[in-house]
Amino acid sequence: MDRGSERDAPPSRGAGDGAPDPAAAGRIPLAVVVVDRDGLVSHWSTGARRLFGMSRDETVGRPAVDLLPVSGAFADDQRGDPMPDDCFEAYDGLGPDLEASLGGRTDYPTAGRARVAAPKDERSSAGSTGEGRLDVLWWAYPLVGPGPARLLVLAADATRLQQERGFDDESAERISPGFARHTELPAPEDLERRLPEILPNMGPGLSSRIVSQVLELGYPVLEFSQFERVPVTPYWGVPRRAGHLRPEPVLPQQRTGPVIPTGAERDLEYLAVRERLEFLNEVSSAIGTSLDLGETIREVTSAAVPRFADFAGTHLRAAVLAGEGFPDGPPDASTVMHRVWVEHNDEPGRWDDTVPVGEAFAFPEHTPFFQCMVTGEPVVIPQISEEMGNRIAGEFEKRDLRPLITGRSLLIVPLKARNVVLGFMVLMRRPGRAQFDDMDHTTGAELAARAGLVLDNARMYTYQENVADTLQDSMLPQVAPRMAGCDVATRYLPGTRLGRIGGDWFDTIKLGGSRTALVVGDVMGHGLNSAAMMGQLRTAVQTMAAMGTPPAQLLRNLDDLARRLGENYLATCLYAVYDPIRGELHMANAGHIPPVLVRAEDGRSELLDLPTGAPIGVGGVPFEAKVVRVAPGDRLVLCTDGLVEVRGSDIGEGLAALCESAAHPAASMDDACDTIIRALNTRGGRKDDVALLMARLNGIPDDHVAEWQFDADPREVARARRVVRERLLRWALPQPVDTAELLVSEVVTNAVRHGGSGRIGLRLVRTDALLFEVIDDEPALPAMLNARPYDEFGRGLRVVSRLAREWGASASGHRKTVWFEQAINRTP
Repeated sequence: MDRGSERDAPPSRGAGDGAPDPAAAGRIPLAVVVVDRDGLVSHWSTGARRLFGMSRDETVGRPAVDLLPVSGAFADDQRGDPMPDDCFEAYDGLGPDLEASLGGRTDYPTAGRARVAAPKDERSSAGSTGEGRLDVLWWAYPLVGPGPARLLVLAADATRLQQERGFDDESAERISPGFARHTELPAPEDLERRLPEILPNMGPGLSSRIVSQVLELGYPVLEFSQFERVPVTPYWGVPRRAGHLRPEPVLPQQRTGPVIPTGAERDLEYLAVRERLEFLNEVSSAIGTSLDLGETIREVTSAAVPRFADFAGTHLRAAVLAGEGFPDGPPDASTVMHRVWVEHNDEPGRWDDTVPVGEAFAFPEHTPFFQCMVTGEPVVIPQISEEMGNRIAGEFEKRDLRPLITGRSLLIVPLKARNVVLGFMVLMRRPGRAQFDDMDHTTGAELAARAGLVLDNARMYTYQENVADTLQDSMLPQVAPRMAGCDVATRYLPGTRLGRIGGDWFDTIKLGGSRTALVVGDVMGHGLNSAAMMGQLRTAVQTMAAMGTPPAQLLRNLDDLARRLGENYLATCLYAVYDPIRGELHMANAGHIPPVLVRAEDGRSELLDLPTGAPIGVGGVPFEAKVVRVAPGDRLVLCTDGLVEVRGSDIGEGLAALCESAAHPAASMDDACDTIIRALNTRGGRKDDVALLMARLNGIPDDHVAEWQFDADPREVARARRVVRERLLRWALPQPVDTAELLVSEVVTNAVRHGGSGRIGLRLVRTDALLFEVIDDEPALPAMLNARPYDEFGRGLRVVSRLAREWGASASGHRKTVWFEQAINRTP
């Protein structure tokens, strides 16, 4: 290649010690021409002067189409018709020609072969053909951005290239500018390094911008037949890259091989088919890289532009976009379609107002869009006439589509899966580009089939994720932020491993005696099986807790249940009962990580030393309970191991970090939970689910608790009403007095009649509500009866159920407790 003052091409390899010969080592001069936005030549390299016979002074500032005109046709030349000596000859049927590129009618890289008059001083050389013309291979790259350059044109002498190769038999190879041998394509790193060498020396800023644009749009490699003037067609050996180049595998039989010598038309058809198959192969590898529905939509739409079309718009049915189940039945005139993505190579913003992304509407009948989605077959319109453009635009209100679609070639392909139309893709080409034909119809249908498959995969994944999230949310309790004597805050984070559903859970359960059960558990494993087991164990814990089962006995019962459910049912569980009146925590542990207690007095945090039993489901292992004294304001932190366990780190480090973050002061319980999550998530590597429960143990002051004892005598019912009235008035709560008297009378009367001969206890606790508890010596729980109109008994519990905010009963040992709650501000 020529090595003048400008770096038009890389230096030749294999040259002698002196100035390198441009033709040495199989290299030939490469012409470099830059065209500005006005269509004028702004750069004309020394290689261009040698190839075209015109100097820089003769060319810079002149229209490019005048210097490199394209007229005549290959067919005319085949018939022996004369051709002007100063013109290019375009080969028809090979996509946009050089004249279209010079005229700015394409916004995508093009390549081809043309015939040009040889310079006068070279018309007798071996490189020229009959009548003083040269075969020229050319590459044109559109340039965008703020600079004046609009088009980069590279050209080389095809005849000289053939002679330098020295092939003796008929063969074909792929040619890219700036490389000597192409029995295999250049590596992307090689390509990126050599591209600046074949560009003009116009400063690092502009040169770097041109290089990045060429690499981004793609690097066409010409299919060059050594003995046939045709075929020549672009081969995109280096695809558009996203972030970095990736080499495309090229099989040996793809790189070289004989061209079927049966005429130009058959060769063109053969290469066109191969080009489309290569396009579909590249599309298949580019789409479906993610199961995210939005990312898949963008990949599918972008795959068609600019190589197959100039505009692509994807529309999907609402059920697909929402990640719901498979759409029911075929679409019709009432089917709402969402425009989910638009890709084009027009100037930015041209389509935004007319076809905005996110718009949803039903496509009118008598439009090609409706025809495609109803029939499920592609629709091809070679060119949208003015009449058709008016008719299509007339079906859409408040928008004028005519300037955008008139004169364009239109292809609408359905996006189908399992023979159901999920949506469709609108593809259009500009007037200066080859119209969609039958082969494009087949290519578009295959493109849509592959796109429909990956979209359906993403839809199914989104649907399964939604189902998993719904299932997980339904299994996690809606924990009340305030219980008797304690405030509660919780957090749940789904894991990143094996889906978003797991077996971690937490719970708070209201117990008799103003107590609260605090539970956290972790079923081993992930997925639906673990979630199902978690639901069973959680239900069992709630049932046994409501029955007043002590912590150690509850874990033993849970262990028996897990072993009956199956051999693979293993879980850890920590069960704690908080008594706010006594200021005590009764806790039992089944293989779970220990809880953290933060003392309100000095802010010190500590891991509670509990007897650690085996996990639930092991069987045959005893469980022990421990009582821990707590003070008002202390905070108890329970969590699953996903918060403190990180692969490659000791769990002790995680527990130490938990203690440190739990002791950090916070304005509220929610802030305290967030502080712990932030502190431990920064350690990285978390893949497991996380369940976190924090309780501030406020306790209940002694003056907010009143207790009385009564004999099992009907006359004591009146005394019970009297002492309740007096205590509520002492607490300055006159509103609930009448209702409280009525409900206490009903429950104490039941205890006198059915509770045996022992003493009857009555306790009144004031928190954010009034809690009444009646305790007797009969362990059998009361039953609500259907009293007939003239029955004298059987209506007490119905009255309690109707007037109380909540009520319940629990048995412990040989005694039972019937309780009910009443709102403090309730008006009788």
